[in-house]
Amino acid sequence: MSEEELERYEAEIELALVQEYRAVLPMFRHVVETERRFYLANAVEVDVSERGSSALIEIRLTDAWVWDMYRPVRFLPSVRVLTFRDVNVETLPDKEM
Repeated sequence: MSEEELERYEAEIELALVQEYRAVLPMFRHVVETERRFYLANAVEVDVSERGSSALIEIRLTDAWVWDMYRPVRFLPSVRVLTFRDVNVETLPDKEM
């Protein structure tokens, strides 16, 4: 496979992922962004514990969808993320708006 074919293949996968994201977004209540991944979830719990000069952040997601174009299964019943980096958790507006 040439470099051009690989780039085209990855572009097609990414476009399909964007379309899937738009289709599933109304099914979820929260958006969670970490340094490595982007998630949609219906329940989010965040715990922070001090580890010396750093803070360990544990995020537990229930009923989640993960943005990852190489993952064969993106819908997951539960996800546990551990990180020392920034985490952004947003609640999506009610669907009634």
